[in-house]
Amino acid sequence: MASEQKRLFLALSLSALVLFTWQAYFAPKNNFDATIGSSKEEKKSTVVNENKVDIAKKESSSKVSTQDTQNGSGLAPKGESNGFEAKEGLVSLGDNRVKISNKLEIFTFESSLSNDPFSNVVGERRPFQIFTLNQGKPVEIKLDSFSVEGSQVSGSDSQRGIQFNGEVKEDGIFYWSLSSSQPNQFYFLLQSEKKEGEARQVRQFLANLKEVERANIDDEETYEGSLKWFGVDYHYHLFATVLDKKNVSSVRIKNEDMGVKLVESTTRLSGYTLYSKKNYDNLNKIGDNLHLSIDFGVFGIIAVPILKGLQFFYKYVPNYGLAIIFVTLLIRTLLFPLQFKSFKSMKKMQKLQPELAKIKEKYGDDPQRMQKETMEIFKRNGANPMGGCLPLILQMPVFFAFYQVLFNSVELLGAPFAFWIHDLSAKDPYYVLPVLMGAAMFGQTKLNPSTTADPTQQKMMMFMPLIFTFFMKDLPAGLNLYIFVSTVFGIAQQLFVYKTVD
Repeated sequence: MASEQKRLFLALSLSALVLFTWQAYFAPKNNFDATIGSSKEEKKSTVVNENKVDIAKKESSSKVSTQDTQNGSGLAPKGESNGFEAKEGLVSLGDNRVKISNKLEIFTFESSLSNDPFSNVVGERRPFQIFTLNQGKPVEIKLDSFSVEGSQVSGSDSQRGIQFNGEVKEDGIFYWSLSSSQPNQFYFLLQSEKKEGEARQVRQFLANLKEVERANIDDEETYEGSLKWFGVDYHYHLFATVLDKKNVSSVRIKNEDMGVKLVESTTRLSGYTLYSKKNYDNLNKIGDNLHLSIDFGVFGIIAVPILKGLQFFYKYVPNYGLAIIFVTLLIRTLLFPLQFKSFKSMKKMQKLQPELAKIKEKYGDDPQRMQKETMEIFKRNGANPMGGCLPLILQMPVFFAFYQVLFNSVELLGAPFAFWIHDLSAKDPYYVLPVLMGAAMFGQTKLNPSTTADPTQQKMMMFMPLIFTFFMKDLPAGLNLYIFVSTVFGIAQQLFVYKTVD
């Protein structure tokens, strides 16, 4: 029985370790078969062609051929047409600026909603373009009349009878609409580059279908369903395009490209494009479920109140490091009744360790007899080995939700704490907090009673804090601060129970 309880405790510990580190190391994978794209050699050819087009634009003298074809990636067209001159314009209002071309390409986006350089989030490639489809192949929209005046842009493709209008407004959002004399099937292309930040934030493509689908930039995925918005997510920022209504769509990701095909043809399509920090309150205010771009995980219903708690304490102590500490102490205090039962059970188990060791030594060769004698000891002393496990399991959703809040909340971006911690969203540059956290976890492990005399299992449990410290060393300092404070306060609660309970 003691061996079984030890295995259970070990399994719970390992499960917690996996759940804590899963978000940092492994992005969710979707079981879709990708059927688009090309080889790496073809993709390199595509990049070369794009660079040639960019150079031609800068010289304002390039001509493009009338043939509309697909490029090697299978997502965007290449080709040129005689008589069409590529142009660019800057739509601006206050701090909001959008650089757009007469082929409906967005090159740069400056917004009052974000102070981070646009290329840091989306990458250096051409990030966005709108096409029509001809027999399933993307065809560039070419606005032969193109006008930019202040905050507004307009133009028309006389060959296809398409009219485009766009306007950037004071809220930092670029609103646009497309209309045509004949129904058209529209197609969007996003291009980015794989990137991972110091705190293991990974650049991803997002698509809001039935739920928000997430894929790393270099993944190969296919999604289908009613689409509301899609975009690129990186380092607490979002570049997204929102459609005026849900459209049945096919989304394909291959070779760092994201192609979005609207299945139904239409004579009018409108929406807006934004570049913003992933501030929960701001995105929730904008609407269209953009706040779901913040990945709070399966415990989002708990994570949002925790975020509100951080914001509340920040109003009175304008330091998010202190806010983390106060919320941690508050949660630990509220959960103390559950902790009390757990610590009380551990105390009883601690008292029984000498007797359990004797039984192990005496009946080590007879497992059935050893189990029977162990159960007799538990029954005689009113001890329940499972009593310490259930409260811990009930608390796990709260702690995982707190983890997700600290890993995904833009409030920590650039937020200083004290001394050498200048950014709670970045790793501790000197690894002091991870080391302190590991030391605290080691102390807690020593304090907890063991339900087995097996030296191998005991060493494994003592080694767990070191493994956890290694996993946490490059994660945000705010996360390490939370776990360190939570562990230390938990030890204080445990010692209090041990001294007050017989």
